[in-house]
Amino acid sequence: MTGPQRREQLIEVGRRVFADRGFEAATVEEIASRAKVSKPVVYEHFGGKEGLYAVVVDREIQRLLAGIAAALEGGAPARHLLERATLALLDYIESDSEGFRILVRDSPPGQSTGSFASVLGVVATRVEHLLAVEFKRRGLDPKSAPIHAQMLVGMVALTGQWWLNRRKFKKEQVAAHLVNLAWNGLAGLEPSPHLETSRR
Repeated sequence: MTGPQRREQLIEVGRRVFADRGFEAATVEEIASRAKVSKPVVYEHFGGKEGLYAVVVDREIQRLLAGIAAALEGGAPARHLLERATLALLDYIESDSEGFRILVRDSPPGQSTGSFASVLGVVATRVEHLLAVEFKRRGLDPKSAPIHAQMLVGMVALTGQWWLNRRKFKKEQVAAHLVNLAWNGLAGLEPSPHLETSRR
Protein backbone atom coordinates (compact mmCIF):
# COMPACT_ATOMS: atom_id res chain seq x y z
CA MET A 1 0.00 0.00 0.00
CA THR A 2 1.05 3.58 -0.59
CA GLY A 3 1.14 5.96 2.38
CA PRO A 4 -2.23 7.57 1.50
CA GLN A 5 -3.83 4.14 0.97
CA ARG A 6 -2.55 2.92 4.34
CA ARG A 7 -3.87 6.09 6.00
CA GLU A 8 -7.34 5.52 4.50
CA GLN A 9 -7.27 1.88 5.60
CA LEU A 10 -6.41 2.89 9.18
CA ILE A 11 -9.20 5.49 9.20
CA GLU A 12 -11.74 2.85 8.11
CA VAL A 13 -10.48 0.31 10.65
CA GLY A 14 -10.38 2.95 13.38
CA ARG A 15 -13.93 4.01 12.53
CA ARG A 16 -15.20 0.45 13.02
CA VAL A 17 -13.29 0.00 16.30
CA PHE A 18 -14.52 3.35 17.71
CA ALA A 19 -18.10 2.51 16.67
CA ASP A 20 -17.88 -0.94 18.30
CA ARG A 21 -16.04 -0.03 21.49
CA GLY A 22 -16.12 3.74 21.97
CA PHE A 23 -13.07 5.97 22.36
CA GLU A 24 -12.07 4.90 25.86
CA ALA A 25 -12.19 1.14 25.23
CA ALA A 26 -10.56 1.31 21.79
CA THR A 27 -6.80 0.63 21.73
CA VAL A 28 -4.02 1.24 19.25
CA GLU A 29 -3.19 -2.47 19.60
CA GLU A 30 -6.62 -3.53 18.38
CA ILE A 31 -6.63 -1.01 15.53
CA ALA A 32 -3.19 -2.15 14.41
CA SER A 33 -4.16 -5.82 14.71
CA ARG A 34 -7.32 -5.42 12.65
CA ALA A 35 -5.37 -3.47 10.02
CA LYS A 36 -2.62 -6.12 10.08
CA VAL A 37 0.10 -3.57 10.77
CA SER A 38 2.38 -2.85 13.71
CA LYS A 39 1.48 -0.21 16.33
CA PRO A 40 4.23 2.19 15.14
CA VAL A 41 2.45 2.46 11.76
CA VAL A 42 -0.63 3.88 13.52
CA TYR A 43 1.54 6.30 15.51
CA GLU A 44 3.40 7.33 12.36
CA HIS A 45 0.20 8.34 10.56
CA PHE A 46 -1.83 9.82 13.44
CA GLY A 47 0.42 10.28 16.46
CA GLY A 48 -1.83 7.98 18.50
CA LYS A 49 -5.42 7.05 19.19
CA GLU A 50 -6.51 10.67 19.77
CA GLY A 51 -5.23 11.80 16.36
CA LEU A 52 -6.99 8.98 14.55
CA TYR A 53 -10.20 9.62 16.48
CA ALA A 54 -10.10 13.33 15.59
CA VAL A 55 -9.84 12.51 11.87
CA VAL A 56 -12.70 9.97 12.07
CA VAL A 57 -14.97 12.41 13.96
CA ASP A 58 -14.15 15.28 11.62
CA ARG A 59 -15.13 13.19 8.59
CA GLU A 60 -18.41 12.15 10.20
CA ILE A 61 -19.24 15.74 11.11
CA GLN A 62 -18.57 16.89 7.54
CA ARG A 63 -20.71 14.07 6.13
CA LEU A 64 -23.64 14.85 8.44
CA LEU A 65 -23.46 18.62 7.99
CA ALA A 66 -23.23 18.30 4.20
CA GLY A 67 -26.46 16.29 4.14
CA ILE A 68 -28.31 18.73 6.37
CA ALA A 69 -26.95 21.80 4.54
CA ALA A 70 -28.14 20.34 1.22
CA ALA A 71 -31.59 19.73 2.74
CA LEU A 72 -31.84 23.36 3.89
CA GLU A 73 -30.87 24.85 0.52
CA GLY A 74 -33.39 26.31 -1.86
CA GLY A 75 -36.45 28.46 -1.52
CA ALA A 76 -38.90 25.85 -0.26
CA PRO A 77 -41.68 26.58 2.27
CA ALA A 78 -40.56 26.33 5.90
CA ARG A 79 -42.42 23.07 6.54
CA HIS A 80 -40.75 21.41 3.55
CA LEU A 81 -37.34 22.52 4.79
CA LEU A 82 -38.13 21.06 8.22
CA GLU A 83 -39.18 17.77 6.60
CA ARG A 84 -36.05 17.63 4.44
CA ALA A 85 -33.69 18.45 7.34
CA THR A 86 -35.36 15.81 9.55
CA LEU A 87 -35.04 13.20 6.81
CA ALA A 88 -31.41 14.20 6.21
CA LEU A 89 -30.50 13.38 9.82
CA LEU A 90 -32.45 10.12 9.73
CA ASP A 91 -30.82 9.25 6.37
CA TYR A 92 -27.40 9.72 7.96
CA ILE A 93 -28.37 7.54 10.95
CA GLU A 94 -29.67 4.83 8.62
CA SER A 95 -26.79 4.81 6.13
CA ASP A 96 -23.96 5.66 8.54
CA SER A 97 -25.02 4.11 11.83
CA GLU A 98 -21.36 3.46 12.78
CA GLY A 99 -20.54 7.12 12.27
CA PHE A 100 -23.58 8.24 14.22
CA ARG A 101 -22.64 5.96 17.12
CA ILE A 102 -19.21 7.58 17.18
CA LEU A 103 -20.67 11.11 17.21
CA VAL A 104 -23.17 10.51 19.99
CA ARG A 105 -20.63 8.99 22.37
CA ASP A 106 -18.63 11.25 24.66
CA SER A 107 -15.60 12.92 23.15
CA PRO A 108 -12.17 12.35 24.72
CA PRO A 109 -11.47 14.42 27.85
CA GLY A 110 -10.36 17.96 27.09
CA GLN A 111 -11.72 17.95 23.54
CA SER A 112 -13.95 20.99 23.03
CA THR A 113 -14.89 20.40 19.41
CA GLY A 114 -16.07 17.43 17.43
CA SER A 115 -18.78 16.31 19.82
CA PHE A 116 -22.33 15.64 18.72
CA ALA A 117 -23.40 18.66 20.78
CA SER A 118 -21.17 20.93 18.70
CA VAL A 119 -22.63 19.46 15.49
CA LEU A 120 -26.15 20.10 16.76
CA GLY A 121 -25.13 23.65 17.64
CA VAL A 122 -24.08 24.29 14.04
CA VAL A 123 -27.33 22.80 12.71
CA ALA A 124 -29.40 24.81 15.20
CA THR A 125 -27.71 28.03 14.04
CA ARG A 126 -28.76 27.30 10.46
CA VAL A 127 -32.32 26.44 11.52
CA GLU A 128 -32.48 29.57 13.68
CA HIS A 129 -32.38 31.89 10.67
CA LEU A 130 -35.23 30.02 8.96
CA LEU A 131 -37.34 30.16 12.11
CA ALA A 132 -36.68 33.88 12.61
CA VAL A 133 -38.10 34.62 9.14
CA GLU A 134 -41.14 32.39 9.79
CA PHE A 135 -41.70 33.96 13.23
CA LYS A 136 -41.60 37.47 11.80
CA ARG A 137 -44.11 36.46 9.12
CA ARG A 138 -46.49 35.14 11.81
CA GLY A 139 -46.14 38.15 14.11
CA LEU A 140 -44.05 36.28 16.70
CA ASP A 141 -40.87 37.58 18.30
CA PRO A 142 -37.95 36.52 16.05
CA LYS A 143 -35.59 36.94 19.03
CA SER A 144 -36.97 33.66 20.43
CA ALA A 145 -35.92 31.73 17.28
CA PRO A 146 -32.62 30.49 18.84
CA ILE A 147 -34.50 28.79 21.72
CA HIS A 148 -36.90 27.09 19.32
CA ALA A 149 -34.06 26.05 16.99
CA GLN A 150 -32.29 24.30 19.89
CA MET A 151 -35.53 22.55 20.89
CA LEU A 152 -36.29 21.39 17.36
CA VAL A 153 -32.80 20.09 16.65
CA GLY A 154 -32.57 18.42 20.05
CA MET A 155 -35.94 16.73 19.57
CA VAL A 156 -34.93 15.31 16.19
CA ALA A 157 -31.47 14.23 17.41
CA LEU A 158 -32.73 12.44 20.54
CA THR A 159 -35.47 10.71 18.58
CA GLY A 160 -32.85 9.68 16.04
CA GLN A 161 -30.75 8.11 18.81
CA TRP A 162 -33.79 6.22 20.05
CA TRP A 163 -34.68 5.07 16.51
CA LEU A 164 -31.14 3.81 15.86
CA ASN A 165 -31.65 1.02 18.40
CA ARG A 166 -35.39 0.45 17.95
CA ARG A 167 -36.27 0.19 14.28
CA LYS A 168 -39.97 -0.49 14.87
CA PHE A 169 -40.95 2.45 12.67
CA LYS A 170 -39.93 3.24 9.11
CA LYS A 171 -37.75 6.29 8.63
CA GLU A 172 -40.54 8.21 6.88
CA GLN A 173 -42.93 7.45 9.76
CA VAL A 174 -40.44 8.77 12.32
CA ALA A 175 -39.88 11.90 10.24
CA ALA A 176 -43.63 12.44 9.79
CA HIS A 177 -44.27 12.19 13.55
CA LEU A 178 -41.39 14.55 14.34
CA VAL A 179 -42.55 17.11 11.80
CA ASN A 180 -46.16 16.76 12.98
CA LEU A 181 -45.20 17.57 16.57
CA ALA A 182 -42.78 20.34 15.62
CA TRP A 183 -44.90 22.02 12.95
CA ASN A 184 -48.19 21.87 14.79
CA GLY A 185 -46.45 22.96 17.97
CA LEU A 186 -44.99 25.96 16.14
CA ALA A 187 -48.40 26.74 14.64
CA GLY A 188 -49.90 27.10 18.11
CA LEU A 189 -47.17 29.23 19.69
CA GLU A 190 -48.36 31.96 22.04
CA PRO A 191 -46.85 35.41 21.36
CA SER A 192 -45.99 35.78 25.07
CA PRO A 193 -45.65 32.32 26.61
CA HIS A 194 -45.98 31.92 30.37
CA LEU A 195 -46.17 29.13 32.92
CA GLU A 196 -49.62 28.60 34.33
CA THR A 197 -48.19 26.96 37.46
CA SER A 198 -45.32 29.39 38.02
CA ARG A 199 -44.38 30.13 41.63
CA ARG A 200 -45.52 33.42 43.06
